[in-house]
Amino acid sequence: MTTQTQVERPAALFGRAWTDLTMVVVVLIWGANFSIVKVAIQQIPPLTFAGLRFFIASVLLWLVLRAVEGRRPLPPGALRQLIWLGMVGNSIYQVCFLFGLAISTAANASLIIATTPALVAGVGAILGIERLRRVAIGGIALALGGVILILTARGLHFGGSGLVGDLLLLACAISWSAYTLGVRSLRGGLSPLAITTWTTITGTPGLLLLGLPGLVQTNWATVSVGGWFGLAYSTVLGLVVAYLLWNTSVRVAGSNRTAIYSCAIPMVATLVAWPILGEVPTWMQAAGAILIVTGVLLTRRP
Repeated sequence: MTTQTQVERPAALFGRAWTDLTMVVVVLIWGANFSIVKVAIQQIPPLTFAGLRFFIASVLLWLVLRAVEGRRPLPPGALRQLIWLGMVGNSIYQVCFLFGLAISTAANASLIIATTPALVAGVGAILGIERLRRVAIGGIALALGGVILILTARGLHFGGSGLVGDLLLLACAISWSAYTLGVRSLRGGLSPLAITTWTTITGTPGLLLLGLPGLVQTNWATVSVGGWFGLAYSTVLGLVVAYLLWNTSVRVAGSNRTAIYSCAIPMVATLVAWPILGEVPTWMQAAGAILIVTGVLLTRRP
């Protein structure tokens, strides 16, 4: 006689396998996004690119939110928090990311931003939000050591634009860490989809305002198919689809298991940038990648 547990076990295994498959898709989308965006912003001004991208994503996410959750008012006081989270996690982040990516490499960008989980753990401990074990402290040290290795590979001369780009990307990681810790402080039972939608919407006005001059001055007839493809890809797949799949995985498999997949993004980004951008991987990048991935895995241990 088949028991209920025996019936549910294959379903549970299928659910985990499906979640793993969707996260592999997210890793591929975000890994390729670095090179695709870098190509697109050579034709579309970075700030204009960000403004258009977030405006379209805001509309799409709003439609998805309405379809999934219907009309649901925000909890009292939540809008003010969502505004500053949108500005920090999207407006400031995107400015630093796009200008950093424009003058750095796609591989370095993916590696430096991959340190975010370790930075979240370290800043959270400083602020008293969470406690760190020794293994997590060691993980943070390894991740930061990997970033230092990548930065010093260029030589520490601040006249080099590549190093400035790397430092802007490090500011991205710090910005996203502040956003992540801010999200943890939200109250009122907002779903991950609602938080993503509202912070995308609240981060859009600043990007639109900054991108307005480029929107007017750009000769849109000269933008190639590759430029339009980059805008569409980074908006629909990089923002909307990937965020929805990520949020679903967090809800089904938990944040720790989901976050581990982010360690694979730099590898995909580096492999994609090799043929598309001609960025040949270096031994210093490989060593930095090993330190960063190992450090992040240590900080994410339950």
